[in-house]
Amino acid sequence: MRAIPLSAPFARPFPWSIRSRTALLITVLIVLLMVPACAQKELLTRQTERQTAWLAVQRQAELTAASVRFGHLRNPVEPQVLGVDLIQVVGLRRRILAASTAAHGLAPLTQVWPSARNPQQDVRTCAQRRFGCLYVAAFRVDPAMGSAVVYAARRVPGGASVSMGGLLFGVEAAVLVMVATWAIWTITGRLLSPIEAIRRELSTITADDLGRRVPEPRGMTEVARLATTINGTLDRLEEAGGRAERALTRQHRFAGDASHELRTPLAGLRVLLEEARLHPGQAEGHLVIRDALSAVDRLQAITTDLLLLARADAGTPAEHEPIDLSGLVEEETSRRLDRFPVRLRLEPGVTVHASRIQMARVLTNLLDNAQRHAAHAVQVEVRRDARFAELSVSDDGTGVPEAERERIFERFTRLDAARSRDRGGTGLGLAIAREVADAHQGSLTARESPQGGARFVLRIPIDGSARPTAPGQRPP
Repeated sequence: MRAIPLSAPFARPFPWSIRSRTALLITVLIVLLMVPACAQKELLTRQTERQTAWLAVQRQAELTAASVRFGHLRNPVEPQVLGVDLIQVVGLRRRILAASTAAHGLAPLTQVWPSARNPQQDVRTCAQRRFGCLYVAAFRVDPAMGSAVVYAARRVPGGASVSMGGLLFGVEAAVLVMVATWAIWTITGRLLSPIEAIRRELSTITADDLGRRVPEPRGMTEVARLATTINGTLDRLEEAGGRAERALTRQHRFAGDASHELRTPLAGLRVLLEEARLHPGQAEGHLVIRDALSAVDRLQAITTDLLLLARADAGTPAEHEPIDLSGLVEEETSRRLDRFPVRLRLEPGVTVHASRIQMARVLTNLLDNAQRHAAHAVQVEVRRDARFAELSVSDDGTGVPEAERERIFERFTRLDAARSRDRGGTGLGLAIAREVADAHQGSLTARESPQGGARFVLRIPIDGSARPTAPGQRPP
């Protein structure tokens, strides 16, 4: 026989809503509070009625005994206390001397006979079947031996009956429970209606439609803060989804462009190698080898740039350090063997907090681009502009059309033949430079140089005001 776990009956969720549970819970609590209150009130009412009854019969017995002492007794005896209508004056040998109209013809109401030392006694008796149980006060008229005794009695209410006050209180309690249940049901419905509206709106939001938002109630209640948090989460999801979509589109385009760019030199290299294999003894073999090495160099350059961009897209921030930008330019330009002279206009003391390797790569890419398109000379300028350091590289070539000055920073962008990467570039140099500028919370823009060619301006914050970020991550 398979054992049933103890938690099995509680595994299924309770089918009622929060509104129903709240209303039921408060109703039960009110009932649990009202039932003892009703019972206590009924008990106090009965106790008060008993005390009132005893006081009434005692008072009537005293008044009747005083009438006997002063000789004012009449027969039938007139009741003087409201509610006490059974009165007897009993003499020796249990002979009834006088009685009220209601007690006429009855035997003595009780066998109790007060003594001279204890002239008053109270007794509850049920000997009279006609009247049921009675509260009887027995009062001795005087201490003498032959003194008469006065009996004053009042009926005891039925034990199972409920007083009118108790019945009214019970009705009031029932009405209070119903009103409280209705009020709690209504209030919880109004309090939970914003949550239901949020639920309905959330159920309609899909990954393809992250622009919708849940309604935000007024005030600073828990529900309002929940709606604000949900909308903030949706904002972040929409932003992340947009970034992911743009990154995916960019990646697909980059993969297509990279495969196309690698295919061309690989095909050329294959043709050269096939030609060398078919004609091994030709004197032009050294030319074929030279062209093949040139194709290999181009492949290596493209592969290096692709790997650099892949690391940038991976989001790994580089280590930053204080760099004298003018000194970096002098150091890098002194190592180059360019076909056109490089004129330097450097302002001393321009220090930036950046990655030395990445800054050198930006300068190298901009100089390579300028050397490919310059007509006679290239100029590099470093200066301080307010809180930014500005590095500009200019050439006197054909320049970049204004409509294309932003597009040239895209990867593998093709322009006209005048600035085509077929003249030695990989098509990735400016894209890499822009990624590095963004990683340093700076900017890289293309402008027109005073000589009529192109002028590329890099601006980054001075002295550590830029927080290190990953290449490819846009600054805030």
